[in-house]
Amino acid sequence: MDELDGGIDLEKIAAQEQKQFTFQTLVVATKNFHPDHKLGEGGFGPVFKGKLDDGRQIAVKKLSQTSNQGKREFMNEAKLLARVQHRNVVNLLGYCAHGAEKLLVYEYVANESLDKLLFRLDAMCALHICKSQEIDLVKKSGRHDALDWKRRYDIILGIARGLLYLHEDSHSVVIHRDIKASNILLDDKWVPKLADFGMARLFPEDQTHVNTRVAGTNGYMAPEYVMHGHLSVKADVFSFGVVVLELISGQKNSTFNGSFDAQNLLEWVGM
Repeated sequence: MDELDGGIDLEKIAAQEQKQFTFQTLVVATKNFHPDHKLGEGGFGPVFKGKLDDGRQIAVKKLSQTSNQGKREFMNEAKLLARVQHRNVVNLLGYCAHGAEKLLVYEYVANESLDKLLFRLDAMCALHICKSQEIDLVKKSGRHDALDWKRRYDIILGIARGLLYLHEDSHSVVIHRDIKASNILLDDKWVPKLADFGMARLFPEDQTHVNTRVAGTNGYMAPEYVMHGHLSVKADVFSFGVVVLELISGQKNSTFNGSFDAQNLLEWVGM
């Protein structure tokens, strides 16, 4: 049976894990899900920043009622993250089920996702708005200089530790299936945290691979997975390798703009 079954009861998970939040608590924390508190739009609905009475800052994912695929990914993430706890995996604090409303509550990760920090200047230049004063502003903010070589190495190491935990040290083998720079969050100490487990798979202990439908992001998926649906931990390792190359080169694989005749970052490295 595919582990992406969306028929799991969120209330049952919340009760088992004893991580329940009342809907009213989250309404107060997010100022009634005010647009000013919106952090972005995830694969299954909006994400809001909030603050609990005890001072903790949180991020609240709210399930959209219109997307069946979103519901599957939402419930999958709820189930998987209930079982994992690691410094380099985003921490799920709890759940809320209130009538038709279903929400996941996470630790708030202060810095942006890796892709926004790593590729910001490249994107500005590609749009021909890369003026010298704008570059100076980014540098003065400290965000560009923050990704120096030492910090990039630490980020690579942190991602690797998170994957090692998921593949070998958690209660069950977890394959993320969508490792990419936008799914790596950085906290206020620049510790990388793997996020967005909507497409992840749990593996039985006696299996090393499965054949399954292909899900992920073009440019990050392993060839054997794309062509044959053959999924193992090696698929995550391949995706991790792409992220490492992006961190080293500063270029995004899907919008690679290099020399020679390479169509993407991976071809360029192999030349």
